[in-house]
Amino acid sequence: MIHPTAIVHPGAKIGNRVEIGPYSIIGEHVEIGDDTWVGPHVVLEGHTRIGRENKIFQFSSLGGVPQDKKYSGEPTRLEIGDRNTIREYCTFSIGTTQDNGVTRVGDDNWIMANVHIAHDCQVGNNTIFANGASLAGHAHIGDWAILGGFCGVHQFGRVGAHSFVAAFALLLQDLPPYITVSGHPAAPHGINSEGLRRRGFSAESIAAIKRAYHLLYRKNLSLAEAHEQITALAVDFSEVQPLADFIGVSGRGLVR
Repeated sequence: MIHPTAIVHPGAKIGNRVEIGPYSIIGEHVEIGDDTWVGPHVVLEGHTRIGRENKIFQFSSLGGVPQDKKYSGEPTRLEIGDRNTIREYCTFSIGTTQDNGVTRVGDDNWIMANVHIAHDCQVGNNTIFANGASLAGHAHIGDWAILGGFCGVHQFGRVGAHSFVAAFALLLQDLPPYITVSGHPAAPHGINSEGLRRRGFSAESIAAIKRAYHLLYRKNLSLAEAHEQITALAVDFSEVQPLADFIGVSGRGLVR
């Protein structure tokens, strides 16, 4: 299943039923899990571990050194989970010792062309990255988040679970779970109601999340006051708890 023009280092660990297309290059410290498909002209390098049943399309470069002047050759890592689709021209960097030394991408993510995931980023499961979405270093993306085309996330920025970032948005601060934003810089525009319905959230749960949104964005409360009231709301509606938790640990401040 390895094309004769591909260059695979003898130290690489290749699982069962892996297909590697023409002219792809697989480095010494790369591990590829079972049933993964690597298209033509792909470069997999660095200390990179890729799980099962992934599809990596042509001209992607995964596991390259960080675009960070402080990096000086440390054996940091890139870890990619299972069943991800990674389309053309994507670039994922390994981590740095300024963080935990690893860039992670979880399971079942749909990553479109020209996406950049910088060093030390942590991407959850079931996310969607549209064409050209970019993460600066150390960004964290929660499960089921959707990043629109050509949007950008600032260094150390966090995007909460089930949130939606519109195309071309610039995210300079942390985006709480469930919230939809657009603009340059990004501003809030309600909750991701349609996404929540598609994922099986009940009407009652969505209504509670809307109440939490109004407390955070429409009642002219201070952040501390909004956090207190959202935490109280979460006692009766567990779906609100991730929003309360996120507000409590925000480092860059929230999009408001």
